[in-house]
Amino acid sequence: MATVVFVHAHPDDEASQSAGSMARAVREGHRVVLVIATNGDHGEPAADLAEGETVVERRRKEAAASNAAIGTHRVEWLGYADSGMTGWAQNDHEQSFFRADADEAARRLAAILREEAADVVVGYDWHGGYGHPDHVKVHEVTKRAAELAGTPRYLEGSMNRDAMRRMWEGARAAGAEDAWDPDAPMDDGNPMGTPEAELHWACDLRDYIAVKRAALSAHASQTSDVGVMLAIPEDAFRESFGWEFYIEPGRPEGMVTAWFLDV
Repeated sequence: MATVVFVHAHPDDEASQSAGSMARAVREGHRVVLVIATNGDHGEPAADLAEGETVVERRRKEAAASNAAIGTHRVEWLGYADSGMTGWAQNDHEQSFFRADADEAARRLAAILREEAADVVVGYDWHGGYGHPDHVKVHEVTKRAAELAGTPRYLEGSMNRDAMRRMWEGARAAGAEDAWDPDAPMDDGNPMGTPEAELHWACDLRDYIAVKRAALSAHASQTSDVGVMLAIPEDAFRESFGWEFYIEPGRPEGMVTAWFLDV
């Protein structure tokens, strides 16, 4: 059995991006650890915040509920402030992840990797999927931490741009004129995700889609993101979110449909 550490930028990213993989790994007997880089303080304030309750406190509670649904064995926080999107003033806050020294952040993460004797660490692709500054920083920090800790396998979570394009074309053909275009520029001006030719693992996690929905539902305060995802019809949600994709630097070119922990 392996110890797998998933690194995410914000509370709720684990639910939308890797909950299926995390749940499958747990159910197969692997140890699963989640590391969250920021406290998510620039997320949406919950409409029912109690007197004195902060956004950070609510988001930590939601993250705990999400990971209880997944079965995650340990959740750790690197302790940085949420940076916000490109150009936001929050990026200049002295505690923001965006401004953090990458080597110092990598040392924090590497300490967890060593403590866990991690076999696999999973970060993000080079532009964090869609260019968010915190996601881009996760890529840099996770890659460096894997080197510092000597973690045997390093993977990068991404999205299959070609699969999203096929779904978009199907929606357009069905008359959905407002269907979202995956080739449109995202936060950093690049399209979302990674071309299929540059991916290595296509993991079919559709059997774990109920866990993924439960994890997303736990982050109820984030209505503009999570709410939109959960509003997708169940069949479409299963096909859209039931697959998770990874890059593994050093592997031969070509995407295979397989479970990355089977090798």
